Amino acid sequence: MSFAQLSRLAQERPLRMLLVNAGDADSLAWAGLVQPLRQAQRLLQGAFQLDVLTPRQAAAVAGDWRLALLVADEGTLRPPDAELRAVIERCRAADYWGAVGAAVLWLAQSGAAGGARIALPWALYAETEDITERAILTPHLFEIDERLISCCGGAASLDFALTLVEALFGASVQAEIKEALCIDRVRSQDERQRVALQARFGALQPKLSEAVTLMESNIEEPLSTDDIAGLVGLSRRQLERLFKQYLGSLPSRYYLELRLQRARQLLLETNHSIVQVGLMCGFSSGSHFSTAFGTLFGNTPREERQRRLNR
Repeated sequence: MSFAQLSRLAQERPLRMLLVNAGDADSLAWAGLVQPLRQAQRLLQGAFQLDVLTPRQAAAVAGDWRLALLVADEGTLRPPDAELRAVIERCRAADYWGAVGAAVLWLAQSGAAGGARIALPWALYAETEDITERAILTPHLFEIDERLISCCGGAASLDFALTLVEALFGASVQAEIKEALCIDRVRSQDERQRVALQARFGALQPKLSEAVTLMESNIEEPLSTDDIAGLVGLSRRQLERLFKQYLGSLPSRYYLELRLQRARQLLLETNHSIVQVGLMCGFSSGSHFSTAFGTLFGNTPREERQRRLNR
């Protein structure tokens, strides 16, 4: 699901957003999130209202927020259960709601994630044994699943906040904020925490981790699902079951998305031609590359390249 769906919220003015900071005001997760949003509030001059509260304050007041997020860094002390439940209910009343950083784990532990796909900081994966049936962990930097939004925090909070800004207020507002903050590139929703899979599955599911490593090492000349299964010592059915259970996807689909994400990175960061990029990512047919790219990202490789040229 795409963050573009949030654009409808910006049709109402002023748009009110709630951030509940449960952690340190100097934390990377908080600073990366709040600074772009404060810049947006300044630029939009009353069309966007950002409210910042502590958990205790949020639990005690009501407001007409359209978007609400609970934010905490790893190591932040979890609020008392009654207070956390009240904050979660306050956030859930918004059209879109969720959490950033360690607060994503709190939502999942409370059952509030409801089986949704969530982006959790990889450093907290060791604490997730009791939530595998209550949420689907993904290795992405951030996720949106129906109304629920999550971000792994840390440096990814900046990419997440700028993605929100673009979805809500458009590329021109995002560009102004990027310039003000000296940001060159915004990582996309689909990019992955590089150590997430190894941290989450390396010991418990070494075959899964090995299969993903094989995919990442063979982008230009993709392996078949049967080849990957054989190389890691599993049957095709066993491999598909692992991917479905832990990554919510079939191996072929996951592999295709890896290749397309690499293609997108090359289009934005290199001068290789579109044909060259397709070949470098395992697409022998230009039409297949363009169709697959458009299905995943909503625009063509040519349009993606134009985005870089328009910056």
